[in-house]
Amino acid sequence: MPSFDTVLEADLVEVKNAVDQVAREIGTRFDFKGTSAAIEFKDKEITLHGDADFQLQQIEDVLRNKLAKRNVDVRFLDMGKVEKVGGDKVKQVAKVRNGIATEDGKKIQQAIKASKLKVQAAIQGDAVRVTGAKRDDLQSAIALVTKTITDFPIKYGNFRD
Repeated sequence: MPSFDTVLEADLVEVKNAVDQVAREIGTRFDFKGTSAAIEFKDKEITLHGDADFQLQQIEDVLRNKLAKRNVDVRFLDMGKVEKVGGDKVKQVAKVRNGIATEDGKKIQQAIKASKLKVQAAIQGDAVRVTGAKRDDLQSAIALVTKTITDFPIKYGNFRD
């Protein structure tokens, strides 16, 4: 039976490269000289360090630009709250989304069910598998999900005939 998987996966190599580029730019930019501005990537989390909220915002803007240049969708980033670290220093943790959350999987399932297409959607771990009798139904399901779900970047893989 034809099927495909709906997944949410960021290219972590490209994310790491973008973070490295941001770190290099922080080292060379005049407005970051002599400050505690820094960025690091560890375990699917990007940590931004700075002296003030404004500086964190500048680092985030540079990060978003570098990610966009490397063809990584910025919707993969889940920005956390700004935390005080001590004195006047602040930090912010951005998680890189990987895998479809259960609530988001249910949204995809409901969108497919409401469309009256002859396909079935099943949540399997951090992916949603869509199966149907015809390839055309699956292709229209891909178009439907792409149109209705805009909160996060979805990729389609494992297309089987």
